[in-house]
Amino acid sequence: MHRVSSSRRGKVATAGAAMLAAPWAWGHGGAGLINSGAEPWIAAALVLSAVLYARGWYALTRSEGSRQRATRRAVLFAASCATLAAALLSPLEAATEGVFSAHMIQHELLMVIAAPLMVLGRPLAIWTWALPRSWRSAAARPFRRGVVQGAWGTLSAPLAATLIHGTAIWMWHIPRVFERSQASVAAHALQHSVFLFSALLFWWAVLRPGRESGIGAAVACLFVTMLHTGALGVLLTFSGDVWYPAATANALLWGLTSLEDQQLGGLVMWVAGGVPYVIAALALAARWFHDRTAAGQHEEVALRLTSR
Repeated sequence: MHRVSSSRRGKVATAGAAMLAAPWAWGHGGAGLINSGAEPWIAAALVLSAVLYARGWYALTRSEGSRQRATRRAVLFAASCATLAAALLSPLEAATEGVFSAHMIQHELLMVIAAPLMVLGRPLAIWTWALPRSWRSAAARPFRRGVVQGAWGTLSAPLAATLIHGTAIWMWHIPRVFERSQASVAAHALQHSVFLFSALLFWWAVLRPGRESGIGAAVACLFVTMLHTGALGVLLTFSGDVWYPAATANALLWGLTSLEDQQLGGLVMWVAGGVPYVIAALALAARWFHDRTAAGQHEEVALRLTSR
């Protein structure tokens, strides 16, 4: 197995810090999304989503008065939109041209930051409130059909969602597939879409199990996802061969060889990318413990009252 020297690790860490701290120092004229004409469409989609969310939040809080909970969800949704903008509209997108580690930072922002924040923000429910009152029932009617609910229940089960998301991650990191995604704007956009929407499905499944018994399955799926993405990161970090020549072609501009760029990308996936899974698993475990403790206290109170 290839051994990473201390001097190489130092170069990788230094370049990584520079990339995170000053991505605007990069300029390129390649086929990234920013220079493809996609930037206005992405910005328009984010603005429209935010406007609809604000309108829905206003209607919901006026109708139900649950301002505190709705505001908390709105903050999470805003953070998700800001993360999407940072990943797709900032100079980070330009920096991904021929720099694999920048790609990994971008992908982790999409999959482990923006996606769970959006799920916690519950945009679908809030967007429904943005519609005129007479339209809301009609908009929700197709999703109440048995076939749709059955299909959604199958796809959004924790195990199924974990398999779908895991397959998307590994498939797009097959060297030939990843390299082709860098060759055209359409393939690049498709890669981002698959990563984001499979991540949204995964996080919906694990953060909203819907029943106490589902928390254990959700924690297990988070653990499995952390393990297999970490394994991919380890393979990238310690490989002695360059898997993605085109995706690392501009690494020298950051003072890295192609192999060092790939190793830095592996570290991003392995170390930084694993942290949100741990946080989510601990949060779910804490919620389970709190619910069990509360249930035990209620049972104890009930027994005391009945024994009098």
